Formats: sequence, C-alpha cells, structure tokens
Amino acid sequence: MTYEEHLDEVSTLITEIYTMEDEAAVALVMRAQADDFFSGHDDDPTICTQERAELDARAVFKKYKPARKQSAQRL
Repeated sequence: MTYEEHLDEVSTLITEIYTMEDEAAVALVMRAQADDFFSGHDDDPTICTQERAELDARAVFKKYKPARKQSAQRL
C-alpha cells in the first residue's frame, strides 16, 4: 500500500479497535505524522503493510490518545 493508504488504514483501525469517531482518529494520525512518527514509512514504502498498520494503530493510540476527563468529585 502507499504511504497515504497506510495512514488511512491506521485511522480506520483506530476507529474500529477503539470505537473512536473518524475525525478523532484522523486527528490522532495527523498528530503522529506531525511528530514524525511515520517518517520511516515515507522513506521506505515496504514498511506500509497491513500488519504494520495494525501495530501502528495501537502505538499511535497509546502515545497520542486524548487525556481522559476527570469527573467532578462529590463533596
């Protein structure tokens, strides 16, 4: 798959595995891309495989997921 297809697949997998909305998953992938997470993929297209997309989806979610909101404590 191409680099762009790989990014799309990572986004799709994030939505499927973590039940995130499409926009949120794309935002995570864009943050990771801006942080050069995928720089090796662009240089070496052989990295862009389905198996790697599955690994990348989990790694991107773990590293870039939004912080959980703390619920208000009752007094």
